[in-house]
Amino acid sequence: MSAEVMDEQLVISARECDVVRRLQAFTEWVGAGRKLTQTDRIRMVDARTLVELLDTRDEIDPRIGTRTFKTTSSQELTGLNVVLEWALAARLVRRVHGRLVAVKKAQPLLDDPLQLWERALEALPALRVAICPPGWIESVLSLQFRPVVTALLTRLYGGPLTLNEICALSWELAAAPYRIEDAPADRQQMWRRLNDNETRRVLTVLAMLGAVRAGDVMELTPLGLWGVRRLLGEAGPGEPAYQITVAVMDVLDPPVWRRLQVSAGIRLDRLHSIIQAAMGWEDYHPHHFTVDDVRYGEPDPDWELDFLDERETVLADLVSGEGTRIGYTYDFGDNWEHSMVVERVLVAGEADRFPRCLAGEGACPPEDCGGIGGYERLREILADPSDPEHESMLDWVGVTASADFDPARFDVERANEALARVR
Repeated sequence: MSAEVMDEQLVISARECDVVRRLQAFTEWVGAGRKLTQTDRIRMVDARTLVELLDTRDEIDPRIGTRTFKTTSSQELTGLNVVLEWALAARLVRRVHGRLVAVKKAQPLLDDPLQLWERALEALPALRVAICPPGWIESVLSLQFRPVVTALLTRLYGGPLTLNEICALSWELAAAPYRIEDAPADRQQMWRRLNDNETRRVLTVLAMLGAVRAGDVMELTPLGLWGVRRLLGEAGPGEPAYQITVAVMDVLDPPVWRRLQVSAGIRLDRLHSIIQAAMGWEDYHPHHFTVDDVRYGEPDPDWELDFLDERETVLADLVSGEGTRIGYTYDFGDNWEHSMVVERVLVAGEADRFPRCLAGEGACPPEDCGGIGGYERLREILADPSDPEHESMLDWVGVTASADFDPARFDVERANEALARVR
């Protein structure tokens, strides 16, 4: 399928997306401004109009049996609140002095359904309150909403998952910062059920956005694949990618290096995470990239180091072609210097997923072992059972025998598993 045909199909899918149509209609309705309630909610008189205009499927004044329960606040209308919060998060509208007004700079988006859809996807992780409204008990997913939703999207980029796998992954990620295991079993089960229910709600919104196909197996649609790829800075079909070799300098016998393929448009902060995962580092320490004496890293006002912001630079900005060399330094104490060489400039195929590791050699040195000299001394101690430090060093590196520490160990499959977790 040609890139032109694919682009046209993406535009059609975005134009037909219910979320895009609702955001367009809502922003046009807001226009020059609409008065809000004292609590910054949509007035009920306007809510009644919007529920019909946007087809939010909210039921106003629901009738249960013989009783009618009057809707007294637009906050009770879940579908309408999702549209409102989405428009705010996507910077299409904003609240100003008790009024809702359209953002003039966002006007061109309303005429470009694909760009509007992309903006909506970017805004999705900000919809915590709309998708997981607070109740009598707050779920761990609502507390960790942004990182969990982002992680679920990037994991689906790696391939389909069953609904049970997604719920399990969501629970693992959301519960990780808390000591859930210390709570009574019934409370743990309640939290898990609540997390599963809200995860399904997230998936329902993703399906409404047209980003995933719902069912027992969940997978990204072509539109969703395109959007997540854009969020991650990954190369799409026909776009450039690089084959690079990253090597730890001055580590020999065996050398430690990895051959990787990455997108040309990847930001340097993500490239840092990829190098860490592929090499086997644990990302405990600061780092920076160096090109022509210019350093790129994570700016920190507490450091007296002059870095350009790596989050605002993509790899293609530093590459002049095959043979380009880039320095990468990890851990300013142990000072692990890496050489990075662009071996090939590639064109991504439709089925390509980046990053990926093609080959490599040598195990990554242990963290905090003292740099090149310390690593050489560590290997000498581990190889000599008579050394007085032998047992303590075995314990320090977490092995029971010298044979368990193999400086030559490298497994390309394990490296790609680590990269999949980064992706």
